[in-house]
Amino acid sequence: MRAWDQPTIPSLPGAAPLPHIFDTAAQQQVELEREQQAGLYVCGITPYDATHMGHASTYVAFDVLNRAWRDAGVPVKFVQNVTDIDDPLLERAAATGVDWAELAEEQTELFRTDMEALNIIAPDHYVSVVDSIALVVDAVEKLMQQGYAYRVPGFTAEDGTVHPDGDIYFDLEAAAQLNERLGSGWTLGHVAHMSHEEMLTVFGERGGDPQRSGKKDALDPLLWRVARDGEPSWEGGELGAGRPGWHIECTVISQEFLGSPFSVQGGGSDLQFPHHDLGSSHGFALTGRPMARHYAHTGMVGLDGEKMSKSLGNLVLVSKLLQEGIDPAVLRLAIMDNHYRTDWFWTEDLLEKAHGRFDTYVAALEHADTQEDEAALKLLASVRELLADDLNVPAALIAIDQWAFSVLEHGGGGSELVGNLLMARLGLAI
Repeated sequence: MRAWDQPTIPSLPGAAPLPHIFDTAAQQQVELEREQQAGLYVCGITPYDATHMGHASTYVAFDVLNRAWRDAGVPVKFVQNVTDIDDPLLERAAATGVDWAELAEEQTELFRTDMEALNIIAPDHYVSVVDSIALVVDAVEKLMQQGYAYRVPGFTAEDGTVHPDGDIYFDLEAAAQLNERLGSGWTLGHVAHMSHEEMLTVFGERGGDPQRSGKKDALDPLLWRVARDGEPSWEGGELGAGRPGWHIECTVISQEFLGSPFSVQGGGSDLQFPHHDLGSSHGFALTGRPMARHYAHTGMVGLDGEKMSKSLGNLVLVSKLLQEGIDPAVLRLAIMDNHYRTDWFWTEDLLEKAHGRFDTYVAALEHADTQEDEAALKLLASVRELLADDLNVPAALIAIDQWAFSVLEHGGGGSELVGNLLMARLGLAI
């Protein structure tokens, strides 16, 4: 699957320090390792609706991390999936009378357009789950053969829905026993740090089926859903016809293109559990190694004091804002005014502040001399230090504000350097 066109990333003099990020699993800030090539996997969209501000906030945050790594002299291989087969997509397609594959392609194309407009560095591998069915089948067959997966019998639900025999689930207890033998440090909940009761609640709210009859443990996740009438399915070899469960897709895609352990698994904070915890359990069972060295998560985005969600119908859509003529750099500035790990709300005041900041930067760059001066070089060093400190973009923007105000009031230089800094490190085309 194609991604989108790569943005321009100007070169900057010198090099940045290695980025430090808050590792959700370790519950502390860590310095990322200097590697020959870093591996970054950021979970992608389920393409049944347009890109909203929560999506944009996550992808902008990890774009800043990608840029920080590169500025520190570390090449980055960036991988992202597209969950183009899943229950929410099928449900939306059925509700709107649209073919599910057409809906997925339409929304994926809109997402590409939004990401390109926001100057997000394109993934080196942008991978569709539908295109990865063979990888999933191989992985689930291996888990079955090694005793880390099992089939459950069918049943008829209270509403009369017939669930056939043969759905395949991951065996968390078997994975725990493997951990005891290897002493790897993997445990269920190591990413989200939730109690068993909390995990049960969240599992049911976020796509899990804790009440499914026949499972060994209520938290055991689905690996392969055998074919049902009226649902798309694929040949699954020994598994039989069916389609993947949710978590296994990211496990096999990340291992195929990054290996294990790769450097950073990223996503929104709502993915800590079940998605990242359970995905890491699959990776551990398949390889005996941790799936990722570090886990990083972005906060949730609301609207005017309310939770933003598709069910509430209060999504702020990137495409709509762009159609209204808002410069993509203004949108990035509004997003980056909030630290990536905090929960925040989209407001008109935030957008107005970003407009003002954008206009100030434009005026300062037009006013400044092209010749580099001490203030511009000092700004470069300051921004690099701040972004290396857990991606402290809000503080970096304040430092740029101060440079811009000084140039407008007293004059100064470095317009080319600062323009390149804004583009290279913050993705701002100004």
